[in-house]
Order: sequence, then structure tokens, then C-alpha cells
Amino acid sequence: MARMHSGARGKSGSTPPASKQSPDWVEYKPAEIEQVILDLANTGQTPSIIGMTLRDQYGIPSTKKLTGKTIEKILSEKGVEADFPRDLLNLISRSVTLKRHMDANKKDMTSKRGYILTVSKIRRLTKYYDSKGKIPKGWRYTPQQAELLVK
Repeated sequence: MARMHSGARGKSGSTPPASKQSPDWVEYKPAEIEQVILDLANTGQTPSIIGMTLRDQYGIPSTKKLTGKTIEKILSEKGVEADFPRDLLNLISRSVTLKRHMDANKKDMTSKRGYILTVSKIRRLTKYYDSKGKIPKGWRYTPQQAELLVK
């Protein structure tokens, strides 16, 4: 599949692990893993940070293999969800940093193009999440709202 804003085609960056079974050396049970995930989420960590913490500190290579569910799925079942989807928030934070850079560097047209492309991705995702009911109905992207969301 081609990239969104260029003619290039790229390879996916990740390869799945060779085995589909959970490793034998992990000593945690699925209920314990879910409790650890819930505790880490209550401290304010994002699902990606939780996954890295589980890997590095607890020695859990794959939550999905051990529990059968992803970290996001576990959090949504427990009722601990963010107001906005993580990919949308990442794009919004990127647009805020690009906007600040453009305000400081008026003649940087490359960053202006990057900002325009990022905003178009945000608007496209907003339309999708609005139809799925994951964001408030009628929510629109503005730079002022983006500043408030990122802070």
C-alpha cells in the first residue's frame, strides 16, 4: 500500500514473532497481568508506555499472547479509556509543535507543508472517529482546541 502523502511505497516495519503460543518462562497469570495493566493505567501511563514497562520490568513479551487481548482492549473492558483515541492525540500534539515552530520561523515552508498535511490527517481521522462515536459529536479541529488538548 502506498503512503498517504507521497508516491512512495514502503515495507511494514515490524515482523510478527515466530511462535503464536505464549512463552513458558513467563510466570504471570492473565489475571495478574490485567491487574498490573490497570495499576499502570491508573498512574497515568499510555498503553504504549504500559507495553514497554511490561516488557522491560516484568518480562512480559506479549500481552496479547498471554491474555488473548490487547492492552487497549483490557483497559476499555475495565472502563479506563482516554477521551480521545491515542493516534488522534499524537497527531494533534504534532500539529501543535509544528504550529509553534511556524510562528517562530515564518519563512520555513517545509514545516508549513508538514503542518497542512498533519491537519488534513487530523480532519480525516476526526470524520472517522465521529462516525464511530469515539469523539464528541460535531467536534472540529482548531489550533486553539489543539493547544488545550495537548496541555
